[in-house]
Amino acid sequence: MYLLEEIKLRLANSLKRLNFIFRNEIIVTECIKNFKGFSLLGESFGPFEEGKNYKVKLFSAIHFIENDILKVALIDKCDNIDVQRYAIEERDDLKLIKRTNSFFLNKIKEFKRIMKNKINKKYKPEIDLDRYNSYSSNIIDSRLLKLLKISIAELSLDDERRLTISEKILYNYLNNLITIWRDFFLN
Repeated sequence: MYLLEEIKLRLANSLKRLNFIFRNEIIVTECIKNFKGFSLLGESFGPFEEGKNYKVKLFSAIHFIENDILKVALIDKCDNIDVQRYAIEERDDLKLIKRTNSFFLNKIKEFKRIMKNKINKKYKPEIDLDRYNSYSSNIIDSRLLKLLKISIAELSLDDERRLTISEKILYNYLNNLITIWRDFFLN
């Protein structure tokens, strides 16, 4: 029991660190309302001019997005329509799909906050969040099943390239546990 608790704790900590790293990633935003800007602890935020694009760390951008100063630019957006498209792609492909963003799953997780904010402000209907959650679940479950399949064998270079960073961590745990379990019964 202790081993499983230790594995669970280490995996959770690894995933939290990865999410922290993702929140420090730069996203492209578009200003929707002029803002003078301010400085805090030696870092400047703004000024932002309506209609212009800005590259901002996600954790900083969220504050400005929630206060209707910035919005996520089309190049980086991730709403229920995007998540639906990703879910369909995952469903229709038997192999793990290589995503250009190695933080693909983290993006879906973090952009849910932006979706909730839009729903709370009545910019989007509640059904969009339900869809977002449903499609996100489909993506996670589909990728997890594919990951379980490849966890029973040695990871090929092609398969490794298809994994997100968080999936690589999970693969290592799964592969080690499956190997121990399998060897126990076969030896």
